[in-house]
Amino acid sequence: MSVRLTEKAAEHVQKMLQQRGSGIGLRLGMKKSGCSGYAYEVDYADEVEAGELVFDSNGIKVIVHQDNLEFLNGLELDYVKQNALNQGFEFNNPNVKDMCGCGESITF
Repeated sequence: MSVRLTEKAAEHVQKMLQQRGSGIGLRLGMKKSGCSGYAYEVDYADEVEAGELVFDSNGIKVIVHQDNLEFLNGLELDYVKQNALNQGFEFNNPNVKDMCGCGESITF
């Protein structure tokens, strides 16, 4: 079982946590959404809640609720910056079977 951040993603999360002034890491989850079924949820984590697992990756705590682990196991989260206007997280997930045309939702 693993969920990991690339070095670029870890650096970005660390920078954002410092700017925010608080937080223990990054919380990753899934929600039902879009035409393909699911979308990723990314948020700051201020504490570890009941039922959550913690993965340490490149110095960052990645927190995932056990109910989402079947979707996120093996995920690599990268941070891609193509230019000043086009940047963000890129999800490399071996569990994804299909994606909607706009890229907003995925199917497992």
